[in-house]
Amino acid sequence: MAVILTRGLTKRYGRVVAVEDLNLEVEEGEVFGLLGPNGSGKTTTILMLLGLTEPTSGEARVLGLDPMREPLKVKARVGYLPDQVGFYGELSAWENLRYTTRLLGLPDGEAQARIEEVLKRMGLWEVKDRKVAAFSRGMRQRLGLAEVLLKRPKVAILDEPTLGLDPEAAREFLELIKGLKAEGITVLLSSHLLHQVQEICDRVGLFHRGRLALLGTVEDLAARVLGGGYEVWVEAVPGLEGPFREVPGVSRVEAEGGRYRVLATRDVRPELARIAVERGALYSLSLRRPSLDEIYAHYFKEVGHAA
Repeated sequence: MAVILTRGLTKRYGRVVAVEDLNLEVEEGEVFGLLGPNGSGKTTTILMLLGLTEPTSGEARVLGLDPMREPLKVKARVGYLPDQVGFYGELSAWENLRYTTRLLGLPDGEAQARIEEVLKRMGLWEVKDRKVAAFSRGMRQRLGLAEVLLKRPKVAILDEPTLGLDPEAAREFLELIKGLKAEGITVLLSSHLLHQVQEICDRVGLFHRGRLALLGTVEDLAARVLGGGYEVWVEAVPGLEGPFREVPGVSRVEAEGGRYRVLATRDVRPELARIAVERGALYSLSLRRPSLDEIYAHYFKEVGHAA
């Protein structure tokens, strides 16, 4: 079931097109990454999904609801963590979350139980009485995710959640996001930190100038942009470019002396090893998957050449 669905979703600000003709489906229980540089349309898309800005044309559905006609119902079921988390600095972590539970209309007993649950889950129970003004950015982000979980949402939308975090705090936050997926919560993650997105996302969508330029798994995108989702490195005797290119599934061979980089749509190591041994010698063979950083850089390089 698609919990997020858009058809022809478009947002214009005068002559500026922020999002153009967006057709997107995010499945239940999926971690979906929205990628792209600043100004590419990611945050505008999120605001339309939450009913916080009105589309110029097209439509969106979140959990079957129209965000513009039923914004309160959407907000009651969707947790949102913006890129700049706002809390009352003079209040404690507990007091900030208690304020949120009042806005949600939770009874006192249930509110206190939920606050305790989410603070312990986020590792903030020991600092629940500390004023948020004294929190680090990482602690604020965890408190923001705790606030999202107070709703027990079906969907969590996270906008640049690890921006500004040190590597250890970012790693911990990614583990928390994996925990959401394990619970069946659908996650829409907006980010430009591609290595983090690749680590946790099932599928990704690459925005470019307001349009969804690429959509699929990392393997799909590698095949489309780079010519293969498998990258095999071979050290052997020189002169094997031709035989390697004839292997079914191989899309590209780059050679420098006896060192080869082979891109393919499947794992072709057995065939490459056999050829190398038959033609002389095989010194090493290794497999790696292309990264989102490579895909991203290659795509924009090609776009630049086309322009």
